[in-house]
Amino acid sequence: MNLADNLTRTADLHGDRTVIKLDDFELSYAALDIASQMAAGWLSELGVEPGDRVCLMLPNLPQFPILYYGILRAGAVVVPMNPLLKSREIEFFLTDSGAKVIFAWEGVAEEAVAGALAANTNCILVSTTDFAAELGQHTPQPGVVDRAAEDTAVILYTSGTTGKPKGAELTHSNLLSNIEASVGLFGGGPDDVIFGGLPLFHSFGQTCGLNSAVALGASLTLLPRFEPKKALEVLQRDKVTVLQAVPTMYVALLQEPEHGNYDTSALRLCVSGGASLPVEVLKGFESEFGSAILEGYGLSETSPVASFNHPDRERKPGSIGTPIAGVEMRLVDGDWNDVGEGEIGEIAIKGPNVMKGYWNRPEATSEVVRGEWFRTGDLATRDDEGYYFIVDRAKDMIIRGGFNVYPREIEEVLYEHPAVAEAAVIGIPDAVMGEEIGAAITLKPGSTASTDEIRAFVKDRVAPYKYPRVVWLAPEGLPKGPTGKILKREITPG
Repeated sequence: MNLADNLTRTADLHGDRTVIKLDDFELSYAALDIASQMAAGWLSELGVEPGDRVCLMLPNLPQFPILYYGILRAGAVVVPMNPLLKSREIEFFLTDSGAKVIFAWEGVAEEAVAGALAANTNCILVSTTDFAAELGQHTPQPGVVDRAAEDTAVILYTSGTTGKPKGAELTHSNLLSNIEASVGLFGGGPDDVIFGGLPLFHSFGQTCGLNSAVALGASLTLLPRFEPKKALEVLQRDKVTVLQAVPTMYVALLQEPEHGNYDTSALRLCVSGGASLPVEVLKGFESEFGSAILEGYGLSETSPVASFNHPDRERKPGSIGTPIAGVEMRLVDGDWNDVGEGEIGEIAIKGPNVMKGYWNRPEATSEVVRGEWFRTGDLATRDDEGYYFIVDRAKDMIIRGGFNVYPREIEEVLYEHPAVAEAAVIGIPDAVMGEEIGAAITLKPGSTASTDEIRAFVKDRVAPYKYPRVVWLAPEGLPKGPTGKILKREITPG
């Protein structure tokens, strides 16, 4: 077994079809297969052996899938990294993973070289102009190294919101099972064009975008940096049929003043994940773009997809749906006991998609894994039909004067205000209440609203202990991570 077989099988069937597109550049399945053979040969010449870790620090460029599949063919382990990392962070990733080589985009050469030097790791800079010539100098390695199902294929580092990042070890079996489930969810085939605006170094873009496209024989049209107007141009130009995005991308597309001027009629399916999608955003997007959004849920530790609003079943706005094929979910308390029907509990997941563990972190693994169950840190409820509804991250819950307040609930109300574009609710330390509720807001273009007006709007709609006493506007926008998820830990009252 090897995740790289995903490519070789499709290349045999659909060699002439386009797999990767970036504006005017197109790469066929046959070309990707040969290029990945050369990449595997390159790695062999560098002394990379099966099981060695190889870091990949690239934006969404064609070089990413070439090196990604090349690393896998060689039997090595892919360690994807955000190209925006600084040298200190790069040093940590390289040292922690014990990487033998890092391939880094030339646009971040200064930070990458400094980090690699500090970690004593071989750093190879990837040029967008000279890469093909460099690749062509290496002898192709046509075979695919056999790996066991439980061997690690990819190490995905978590965001590190509660400390230093931890590397989730995803096996060949983990990822292949999740690709199969994703393909079953999204349907389609070789004629599909999937939007490639999600970072390929992240689990969502990697599994649901790149690997699912390859499994289908479909095309992935890349967008290295998400900008709503450029995204709309890509959707129209390439007749994109499947849009995969995080909530902030849907907000940006909906708020783009000229979105109605673009033809997005080819869309047959929109997929949202990575964070909770506000119901008002879902309704607004579907009304304007005429395509249904299916919301799902998952984590890096679950490869990532765990549950979804399945296309052949009832879709419930605000819900993350039901578990995907082969996966089980339950709600537990702090002692792993199941909570009662209708009560809030922490989501625990069991299935072929659950990670092997955290790389070299047995204690951290034991904190979240018991038997075959992985506890996520996400709080949710479940209705009588088995649909799950995220309440919030356990660590994001605010305790105000002894009352639990879930930011997601307040954010949903804020999104109902006609002037609000984005909202984030956080807890603010308070000497009297323990924590006070704060809300950071960005307004829609051309809209005006005072903080007093927004505070009063929420106060009229929720219990007295829930409304935000502190509201401030963030005209520069809310801080976001590489996938577009709002980073609450970086928000400070304005």
